[in-house]
Amino acid sequence: MNAIEVHGLHKSFKDLHVLHGVDLSVAAGSIYALLGSNGAGKTTLVQILSTLLRADAGQVLVNGSNPATHPQQVRESLTLTGQFATIDGMLTGRENLLLIARLRRASEPEHVAEELLKRFDLTEAASRRASTYSGGMLRRLDLAMGLVGKTPIVILDEPTTGLDPQSRILTWNIIRDLAAAGTTVMLTTQYLDEAEQLADRIAILHEGRIIQEGTLAELRKLLPPAKIEHILKEPTLEDIFLSLVGSPSITEEASS
Repeated sequence: MNAIEVHGLHKSFKDLHVLHGVDLSVAAGSIYALLGSNGAGKTTLVQILSTLLRADAGQVLVNGSNPATHPQQVRESLTLTGQFATIDGMLTGRENLLLIARLRRASEPEHVAEELLKRFDLTEAASRRASTYSGGMLRRLDLAMGLVGKTPIVILDEPTTGLDPQSRILTWNIIRDLAAAGTTVMLTTQYLDEAEQLADRIAILHEGRIIQEGTLAELRKLLPPAKIEHILKEPTLEDIFLSLVGSPSITEEASS
């Protein structure tokens, strides 16, 4: 069963044609990466899937519902997160979670908030204003807020942009945990290694079109076979950084 189906999707803004007949399918419980440079149309596609924009033409189904004709059903089955849009910096981490839990009419909002604070290791910082959180802590809080109500589909728009190496790896682990629990994850990214590390399937969006789609193994077959060469592999800057500061753990200090 596919959690997301898109066929022949078109979208223009006056004379600017952004999407040109996009086709893609996202299997339930999988991680699907949408790769593309700035201006490729990633955000426009995400906004259509999440009911924020209407397509000009084409068919879109999210968890079996059309975002244009049944937006409420789509919103109940989908979480869009990744840009801190829902976080109120004046509220504490706990208050942010409680607010979302009450808005989504959770039966026990306090219990829901405490469980998510524990899951994302934010309990010690729960009583601090979100404005004092580091980038990695904000990312975890944003993801936690998105999981209130346990929607079957999570869309992450550029989830690790601007994060330090440790926070980035922590976010990757959270994404893997979501998929392992049966959640369908669709993420947009400009980072090739992020898609390589996480995705079951990868689509490359270029100038409003999906120009290639498949597993990493399938995409590798598009290039000539690898040659065996003896080379001296130097450590990357990320290797050096993680060696000096230690491997990432779920505990992270707040930024000053």
